[in-house]
Amino acid sequence: MRIGADIGGTFTDIVLENSEGMFSTKVLTTHDAPERGVLDGISQVVDEAHADLAGLTSFIHGTTLATNALINRTGAHTAFVTTAGFRDVVEMRTESRFEQYDLNLVLPAPLIERRDRHVLDERIAADGTVLRSFDEAEALALARHLAEGTDEGPYEAVAVGFMHAYRNGDHERRIREVLTGHLPGASISISSEVAPQMREFERFNTVCANAYLQPLMAGYLHRLEEQLHAAGASCPVYLIHSGGGLISVESAANFPVRLVESGPAGGAIFAAHLADRHGLDNVLSYDMGGTTAKICLIEDQTPRTAKTFEVARTHRFTKGSGMPIAIPVIEMIEIGAGGGSIAGVDALGQIRVGPQSAGSEPGPAAYQLGGTDPTVSDANLALGRLSVDTFGASSIELSTEAAATALLSGVGAHLGVDATEAAIGVTEVVDENMANAARVHAVENGKDVSRFTMIAFGGGAPLHASRLCDKLDIEAILIPPGAGVGSAIGFLRAPFAYEAVRSHYAPMHGFNHDRANRLLSDLEDEAGSFVREALGERAGEPAGTELEVERWAYMRYAGQGWEIPVALDQDPFDGSGHLHLTKRFEAAYSEFFGRPIEGLDIEAVGWAVKVTTPRPVVERIGHTAARRDVAGIRSRPIHDTTTGSTVEAAVVERDVLEPGDRVIGPAVIVEPQTTTWLTTDRQAVLQADGCLRVTRLDVDP
Repeated sequence: MRIGADIGGTFTDIVLENSEGMFSTKVLTTHDAPERGVLDGISQVVDEAHADLAGLTSFIHGTTLATNALINRTGAHTAFVTTAGFRDVVEMRTESRFEQYDLNLVLPAPLIERRDRHVLDERIAADGTVLRSFDEAEALALARHLAEGTDEGPYEAVAVGFMHAYRNGDHERRIREVLTGHLPGASISISSEVAPQMREFERFNTVCANAYLQPLMAGYLHRLEEQLHAAGASCPVYLIHSGGGLISVESAANFPVRLVESGPAGGAIFAAHLADRHGLDNVLSYDMGGTTAKICLIEDQTPRTAKTFEVARTHRFTKGSGMPIAIPVIEMIEIGAGGGSIAGVDALGQIRVGPQSAGSEPGPAAYQLGGTDPTVSDANLALGRLSVDTFGASSIELSTEAAATALLSGVGAHLGVDATEAAIGVTEVVDENMANAARVHAVENGKDVSRFTMIAFGGGAPLHASRLCDKLDIEAILIPPGAGVGSAIGFLRAPFAYEAVRSHYAPMHGFNHDRANRLLSDLEDEAGSFVREALGERAGEPAGTELEVERWAYMRYAGQGWEIPVALDQDPFDGSGHLHLTKRFEAAYSEFFGRPIEGLDIEAVGWAVKVTTPRPVVERIGHTAARRDVAGIRSRPIHDTTTGSTVEAAVVERDVLEPGDRVIGPAVIVEPQTTTWLTTDRQAVLQADGCLRVTRLDVDP
């Protein structure tokens, strides 16, 4: 028996899987004490399964707590120690302008204010040699000063980021020893362990974020572990990290910045698992919850990854306006387009949706929990897509009247339209926002999104998927069973995995293959230690689990500002290693940009090794054709934006469908945690594994 728990901005999703099947629930997220909502949900699914918590073998958790702390600035009172002369790097950023022609552009405030940033007069060169020695007396004086705290109280955490510490972390390790002696209760993070990569702004920002989150996340994770065990469970607790793998509680508490995108990563793993089962090589994962919508490209059953990403974007989710976090992550685009996203009218008379969300407190107006702002969920209820009778959260009683009132006052009154017209405007804007985000994400990765199959999950995605595919010219959609809690199911499919990344400059002329081999071996040992710790295997013991290893180099032409990932094989480099790397880089460059460039020097600047438990073999299923048409048990009026009119739509219970059953739109297919809306030109056929395959009516089902 295994449980996956996903804490979102609005709902906490719990999934229990055992030999009897799968049981799930949604409960409102309890932001003041997130573990309370998790334990309430666990109690519900354990009771539903007639199980005993003592029989739980593993508990897998993902949370937005780290992300929310960075966005809302609710982390620890943190100091930052850096090299003299570089105190303001985290504020100056890279001097790039994310809105080039905005004369009043305001850059995001740094995570650590200037009064909390301190310096030491030390210096490491780019090749790792010491230019200015570590001054013990200066370090002791700084430690005593930090121990005094500020008017806001004592420092709870300290981040350390010295220049070029990714090549030589001796000075960072020494200042940690000094600080630990004078601030025994504070968490100390050093950049050479958190993010040993070049580009000081990204590295400094990442170590600051890690330190800022550490007291909050360590306290929460240990409370959750204690309360779960007090409730009767004795199993280990695992966290899913941003790269889509499982790590132990201790690793997560030491490196909480790795949890920033943990929930969405579970959704991408879920979609990749489905893509493997259905034999799909090109998939667009679409995860829409209560607060955000996440879109990820999955090719060859593997989500795209990156070694840096942004969180807490401040300017309409514009790239460059957030905090860069230099950790391995499943690459996706995330926008403020969830069921709880708040709608309004701007100064130009245009409807705007998000990024602000009503969340779970106070929630959409229709929830009757104190919210008065109009949201996407209110619009869906007003248009008939959602229904009071079939809404999945048993603790919430929807009010159509409250939704209409909020839409009229928040949108309709400003535009001179009624609540229904306001709801139409809100849904069309949010659908276009998501479609545009998907287009941009695909174009940035050189892909034609119309060639992809969409896998839609999360509480809101099945409601919007048909319209979104009309806008993106996508032919087919898969809506899996348990779609409403898809990310939590994805946690149960995730491998134990960890990726270690390090910067090391290696030009192809004069390539030192021995040094590259040692570096890759060290990275494999580092990544493997995290995986074996999570598996319960200790150093010195015989390995009990066969692990898989992936190796990458990040390479570029000399003079370029960014690099591309190049997959490596498992054989160590020999004297012709530079020729092997050059050939692989040119092939990868051609895939990205069409052709290589002749005559330019090539260099590797970063290296990565990912260690993971083997991916289980997934049984492939064939396509199930339509065998019979199923009519709804009843109908209700729903506004169809594809026709511009209100239609009488069939209402079909998903759990009565059998493989080969076809439902023709307009229709809604209802289930406990979500609703699938089929527009007038769409049809859905239930597949052998319980997925709904949604296509246009003119496509052979």
